[in-house]
Amino acid sequence: MKVDPGKYYPLIPVYAIYLIMFLIGKNMTGKWELMAMLAFYCALGQAFNIFLGMTGYVDFGYVAFMGVGTYGMALGITRLVHFKGLGIGLIIIGLCLAMVMSTLLALAVGAVALRLRGAYFAIATIGVNEGFRYLIEGAKIWNGSEGIIFMAQMNEAFGDEMASALSTFWADVLVLIIAALAAFVTLHYMRSKIGYALTALREDEDAAKVMGINVTKFKIIAFITSAIFAGLLGAAAWAIKTPYVFPPEVFEIHYTVEAIIIVLLGGAGTLLGPVVGGLIYGISKYFLAIILPGFQLLIFAPIIIIIIVLFPEGTIGMLKNKVRGTALERYIV
Repeated sequence: MKVDPGKYYPLIPVYAIYLIMFLIGKNMTGKWELMAMLAFYCALGQAFNIFLGMTGYVDFGYVAFMGVGTYGMALGITRLVHFKGLGIGLIIIGLCLAMVMSTLLALAVGAVALRLRGAYFAIATIGVNEGFRYLIEGAKIWNGSEGIIFMAQMNEAFGDEMASALSTFWADVLVLIIAALAAFVTLHYMRSKIGYALTALREDEDAAKVMGINVTKFKIIAFITSAIFAGLLGAAAWAIKTPYVFPPEVFEIHYTVEAIIIVLLGGAGTLLGPVVGGLIYGISKYFLAIILPGFQLLIFAPIIIIIIVLFPEGTIGMLKNKVRGTALERYIV
């Protein structure tokens, strides 16, 4: 089967941005942490966009998948650290556990919640996130409210120097890789039967059903895919970077709110949108914290609302209209 290389042109600006971020962080003194933060927000937007952008459903409990992914990595390292010789295999096992646990949670939640629509779906997902957190704390699962601290196990498994490198450098590189993979999967879905079905149900779910589309099947595909990337992101950005898991932090709903803002800022259902949204949000948050410490949310919230109201299609949606009919059109998706 002949592959059309033009199909992948929209990935060029996405990957170019990620490469530039890496090079700036690596070569400019004091910029790595800023680039790492921006990479996290871009990856968060890419992952969340697979579900919100393609289905129009708002999952307010999305951070739960990041939380279980964090636990997956923590459990993998703490339970298997005594098996000598695994080395970096511990990280791979932790990532696999993160994917499995986020998938199982997505299947359990999706089987019930995806039968609901609109506000009912949003409320149900909030309940799942809070319920899962209180279950862990109340039933003392995985050390309950005390969480899991595994810096000592990281040092034992990899040595002090390598453990430090994993936390301060390689975790952030892994976040960039996860963002790049999420972008690839997004484009694949957009250009396949899955994307066409999701677009149809996003525009009019009842009409999609009449057309013979199995809307539940495609919603679950998008839901699970998005959850897997959330689990991987939690494992990399939280568990490896800061080797501890504390339930109130990894199930904090404001991360979901940030994901929604990023996707809407950039353009829901677009490929480049979550990247641009992540950059706008991350840079704004960073400089407002410096200029107006303690007041950044008070200033930032109304600005975000104004932008979203004035540009409902997001920045990339607006840009797509500007470049329509030009040579740039193939790159802006």
